[in-house]
Amino acid sequence: MAELSIQEILDEKEAGLDLELLAGGECLSKVISVPRIQKPGLALAGYITSLHPDRIQVLGSTELSFLQTMPREKAVRQLRDLFSLNLACLIITKNQQAPDYLIEEARSSHTPLLRTRHISSTFISLITKFLEERLLPTSTLHGVLVDILGVGVLLQGESGVGKSECALELILRGYRLVADDVIKVRLKLPSVIFGEGMDLLHYHMEIRGLGILNIKHLFGVAAIRERKKIDMVVELVRWEDGKEYDRLGLEDKTFEIHGVELPFIRIPVGPGRNISTIVEVAARNQLLKEMGYHSAREFQELLEKRMAEAARLHAHTIIGDNLE
Repeated sequence: MAELSIQEILDEKEAGLDLELLAGGECLSKVISVPRIQKPGLALAGYITSLHPDRIQVLGSTELSFLQTMPREKAVRQLRDLFSLNLACLIITKNQQAPDYLIEEARSSHTPLLRTRHISSTFISLITKFLEERLLPTSTLHGVLVDILGVGVLLQGESGVGKSECALELILRGYRLVADDVIKVRLKLPSVIFGEGMDLLHYHMEIRGLGILNIKHLFGVAAIRERKKIDMVVELVRWEDGKEYDRLGLEDKTFEIHGVELPFIRIPVGPGRNISTIVEVAARNQLLKEMGYHSAREFQELLEKRMAEAARLHAHTIIGDNLE
């Protein structure tokens, strides 16, 4: 499981968190492994059962004003109960002044206490996005990721089967390349998989016989995307004579990435098959499925209805003949 120390969060500049340290500098080695945050309002009121000490705790205007309405002795008592849970980190928003007893209890309990100039809603959005990018599962996959009509299609298959050539044909039709060869995939809560290219390979594609091509330079910025949600996985396989392939499309297969099930189809590659057209139609068909239309199942239902009607007419004819 990925972890991030409070020191790393404090040192982060590109995310715009704008944090400063108020107390607990000797405990910045504490780690965060969960991208969710929590506001400890109920804990300050004495209900600490639902508090998660492994998450970043955010103190906004409401929490601080509530704390300051208490008599000092009661506020200190509530804070000691809170800090006894060994909190990972406490962050004050809106550049608010921290009460002296809050700083003192943070120091004595060895709990990092930080402050940011952002209001709570803005900071929660920033820190959640930052933690998701750094803590949620990531991996790399071999393949090509293209954006077809807004559908993120991940092309997979053995080397040399024609993934890049298929993607190049799709780009020529006006669709967009996200990544070729090595794709960095990342889970985003609750169950979305995003893909993007590696830094060195961004916008580049390898075509056997031509070498490495820069798609951005060849076709312009409209032909590329930085990242894209992966909506379906298409595996290209070499055609094998005598092997049975799906001809109806009734069964919905899935491909799992980081625990997320994605629609999956397998397309055999053989002479005379226009793979890029088939992949484009697969993306269009996926759009229809997301809208509630399943062509194969509708055809099956229509066929079963016709068969039932034919059987009914046949039975009626036999019964009518017997009555005569």
